[in-house]
Amino acid sequence: MIKKKAVTMVFAVISSLLLISGCSGSDDASSSSGKTIEFMHLWPEGSSKQHNEIVKEIVADFEADNPDVKVKLEVMSNEQYKDKIKVLSTSNELPDVGMTWAAGYLEPYVDGKKFAPLDDLLEGDLKDSFVSGIPEAYAIDGSTYGLPLELNIASVFYNKKIFEENGLEVPKTYEEFQSVVKTLAKNDVAPIALGNKDSWTGSLWYMYFADRIGGGDVLTNAINRSGSFTDPALVSAAEEVQSMVDMDAFVKGFNGLSDEEAKSMFMNEQAAMYLIATWDLPNYTTNEDVPQEFRDSVGYFPFPTVDGSGDMSSYVGGPGVGLFVAEDSDVKEEAKEFVSFFVKEWGEKSVTEAGVIPATKVDAASLDLPDMYVNVLDDLNNASNITLFADVQMSADVAQVHLDMIQSLFGKEVSPEEFAEKHEEALSK
Repeated sequence: MIKKKAVTMVFAVISSLLLISGCSGSDDASSSSGKTIEFMHLWPEGSSKQHNEIVKEIVADFEADNPDVKVKLEVMSNEQYKDKIKVLSTSNELPDVGMTWAAGYLEPYVDGKKFAPLDDLLEGDLKDSFVSGIPEAYAIDGSTYGLPLELNIASVFYNKKIFEENGLEVPKTYEEFQSVVKTLAKNDVAPIALGNKDSWTGSLWYMYFADRIGGGDVLTNAINRSGSFTDPALVSAAEEVQSMVDMDAFVKGFNGLSDEEAKSMFMNEQAAMYLIATWDLPNYTTNEDVPQEFRDSVGYFPFPTVDGSGDMSSYVGGPGVGLFVAEDSDVKEEAKEFVSFFVKEWGEKSVTEAGVIPATKVDAASLDLPDMYVNVLDDLNNASNITLFADVQMSADVAQVHLDMIQSLFGKEVSPEEFAEKHEEALSK
């Protein structure tokens, strides 16, 4: 049975960040005769224009360095991509290179011997390229099956103009946070944008309460079975979620709204706060399609302490998508060369061209970056802990129970105790 790699990652202080530059493919790939690498990714030109352009640039550079190797692209949206990869894996028709997520998502593909181990790249060309602790989220039984491209931590983004208009200051404690929520609600301003139809967004709130009340490892221990969801801290976290619902902290109809709808409400200044991960940073910094006036009005703060407990440098987050190489690929060596090349070029390009925080080390001081971006990198440098998103840690079946229970918890259809018990039932199977 595959053992899940521990996924609560404690970061050492990143004292010296490396600037990663692109490198060419090997002579083996160059000398191959007319080979084609099929690469499937989830950044369409419409919804992920900057990411899409970077992929095209990297592919063009790789093909220039390896004239006898072509990269054939297939692009689709996030959910379409997940569905298609699942179908292709059952018929052994996976692309040579594709995108994956860490931990629980990865397990069935590794169990079915669908993804190739990539330890040789980590020990070779990519040695010491990644931020400490990140590739381990893609490791199962001591081998690594994906190479991360992005790193994300969740923070509370807020509208500085709305805060000023209502005489509010950034809260550092949960008591102060509750006061902010109550003041906004009293003044007919929606405090928090939440689209819990996509219930991973509600899970972020639950995870932070769990972290602040019980510490950085309480949730991960419950998931990996060295602990339990009936831990008092995890039950208390569920109670705090429902107390926020009771104080009208979230926009009306939040359980029926998608995350995209909630994001729009925050960006249209219809809500004062929005808890989301740093993949949204471009919207508040570099995205020219977003009005400069709005970008200037956005700030962020770490999740506050709760009842005097909790380390504010402990975050919910982890790596985003990573690259896999198909075990049955006919061009496996060329595919590995491409993945190594892609990871190296992605580092600086993703920072400067898309405002992404890459999983590889970059020299932030040498790049012209928005202040918010530099501040987030500083947060990462000083992070005491990053707990991987709960649904990513879990197997697919357990993750679905978790997400369903988050919906029910926010909808007050289950008690905090029932919420814990349902998780225990799912995890014990």
